[in-house]
Amino acid sequence: MPVQKEALLPSWGLALAGATGAVGANAIVYPLDIVKTRLQVQVRKRDTSTSPANPLAPQKLEDHHYESTLHAISKIMEDEGLAGLYHGISSSLVGVASTNFAYFYWYSIVRTLYLKSTPQSLNTSTPVELSLGAVAGALAQLFTIPISVVTTRQQMQRRSERKGLSDTTREILNSEDGVSGLWRGLKASLVLVVNPSITYGAYQRLKDIIFPGKTNLRPWEAFFLGACSKSLATLVTQPLIVAKVRLQSKPPPERNGKPFKTFNEVLAYTIEHEGILSLFKGIGPQLLKGLLVQGLLMMFKERVELLFIVLFTYVRQIRADRLKKAAEAAAQKVKEASPVMLK
Repeated sequence: MPVQKEALLPSWGLALAGATGAVGANAIVYPLDIVKTRLQVQVRKRDTSTSPANPLAPQKLEDHHYESTLHAISKIMEDEGLAGLYHGISSSLVGVASTNFAYFYWYSIVRTLYLKSTPQSLNTSTPVELSLGAVAGALAQLFTIPISVVTTRQQMQRRSERKGLSDTTREILNSEDGVSGLWRGLKASLVLVVNPSITYGAYQRLKDIIFPGKTNLRPWEAFFLGACSKSLATLVTQPLIVAKVRLQSKPPPERNGKPFKTFNEVLAYTIEHEGILSLFKGIGPQLLKGLLVQGLLMMFKERVELLFIVLFTYVRQIRADRLKKAAEAAAQKVKEASPVMLK
């Protein structure tokens, strides 16, 4: 029977491996994150010369409108330079590291507790994996969503508006929402815990189906499973992702600075002004980013976990050898201190 990784690594070791993999993966594809955020937030305004009730009415485009992923990349490069594609990366990677560390930490804990409570089950079912992922995701979001809010605001800043992490945070705190502004979109984020739960639940199930009994995957195997599971989760939850990004960003000009208050308000506004298909804005870069990030994350995570397992095994062996030598030395001292038995 294969040994579970939870038995070889402590929860924080699994969490650190997950966070390391996530930071490496997100750093590689960060420009796609900028592009998908701007595509999801931009508004296509209907021309007032046509009937707003007509969904086929011509669209009047706002400034800096992006037509596609490639168009967005070229426009950002043209207007803001290469640095524009990486604006906000520091806060983003801090958020990625903290979110994934918290997620994998809680996921390893709740999964270990579940397996201990049901020792007769060697493999967990899909509903159980989804539930474990949802619990871990909700706990992680409660602690890390402020960084996500700050990152989203930074990604929407043009060259003339650019601010650092502290200044952007201060701007949010000084808004009408105050401190609660750092938790904007919390409800949407809690709903979106189904995304990582679907992702990691599907990853575990696909792993059991395609590579049964295999503990350590090859890099391409981990990449394949991660890409498939993330693509599935993204397709299912894309409307929720668009709504969350809009909740956390500045309101569109048409609202005269009035921020969205609820998840349903964002959905209603988006459908009314842009049509139902607008809930899938940015699906291209979102899918591409998700596929690459999840594939790379799982590939890196599997390698880092293997490295940690070797390291922890080595440390445990050294500790065991030291304890053995200490015990032998103590036994020798006791033997030498004992009175000599006369014949």
